[in-house]
Amino acid sequence: MGYVGPCVVNQLRASYPDSTLVGFDIGYFANCITNADVLPECKVDLQYFGDMRKFPHHILKDFDAIVHLAAISNDPIGNKFEEVTLDINYRASTKLAKAAKEAGVKSFTFASSCSMYGAAEDNARTEKSPLNPLTAYAKSKVLTERELEPLADGGFKVTSLRFSTACGWSERLRLDLVLNDFVAGAVASKRITILSDGTPWRPLINVKDMACAIDWAINREVANGGAFLAVNVGSDEWNYQVRDLAQAVAKVIPGVDVSINKDAQPDKRSYRVNFDLFKKLAPAHQPKFDLITSIKELKNGLKGMGFTDGDFRNSKYMRLNILTQLRDRGLLNQNLEWVQKTRPAS
Repeated sequence: MGYVGPCVVNQLRASYPDSTLVGFDIGYFANCITNADVLPECKVDLQYFGDMRKFPHHILKDFDAIVHLAAISNDPIGNKFEEVTLDINYRASTKLAKAAKEAGVKSFTFASSCSMYGAAEDNARTEKSPLNPLTAYAKSKVLTERELEPLADGGFKVTSLRFSTACGWSERLRLDLVLNDFVAGAVASKRITILSDGTPWRPLINVKDMACAIDWAINREVANGGAFLAVNVGSDEWNYQVRDLAQAVAKVIPGVDVSINKDAQPDKRSYRVNFDLFKKLAPAHQPKFDLITSIKELKNGLKGMGFTDGDFRNSKYMRLNILTQLRDRGLLNQNLEWVQKTRPAS
């Protein structure tokens, strides 16, 4: 029930029309619907609401595969809620994997991240490159992978997909992602404001191509990558400097002013990534969306919903803002747990 989930549900429902799809989500962003014809969860057979930290392990019985997306999903939230991020992204994730193995689940797909490479200005990072996580989010992915690897065996296949930075249209759109942010600024106010000096490198991937990679991971043979596989997911053609992304948006949406903060402190999160292993192991599931197509998709989606908010960085399309609003209203506590309101006496 986040940004990636609706696209994964669409992909899996198309690939496995007769399978039983079950969702589990805490529901922080359930109401962040963007231009969806139906509630995305209508496409699953059963939707549970719950907290990963209190996951009811008994419901895992008779499942073939788990796709684990649930996480505190960006750096601003991770910086503000560092211990909560480790609890949800790391500790709860490893408990889920252990419970899944005990329940007889055969395939466990984990949404990891290329952000674990951190600062890497020299060569494009391969899966064997040193890890240099700079944020709570990135550290949580590194820690989880380390715990998942010894669990994997011939009967419990673990695939850790180290995704590039997500972008593109979703039925629960986020604008706190670099390309999505740039397109939103271009559509709403004809301005793109780059908060850094524009030089950091980022690999990107369309969210629908993420879903396609997840589809591959569910059914890959153990012989194709091993019982435990950590693999960079994306495309070599999608390694861009941030300023190049802004210029590409400005070409698709004419009349846009691009502003670069030349006085910004250097952004240490700069890395290029090598995707040769993914290309070798998953030749039929390579990314299909290119940069221009993704920009046009976002532009058309935003215009279709009448998007005009030039102040969108303070809007509900930024995940930290949603959590802050829920906390301010007394609905979440400091650990991002739902507050159980006591009913008044009748």
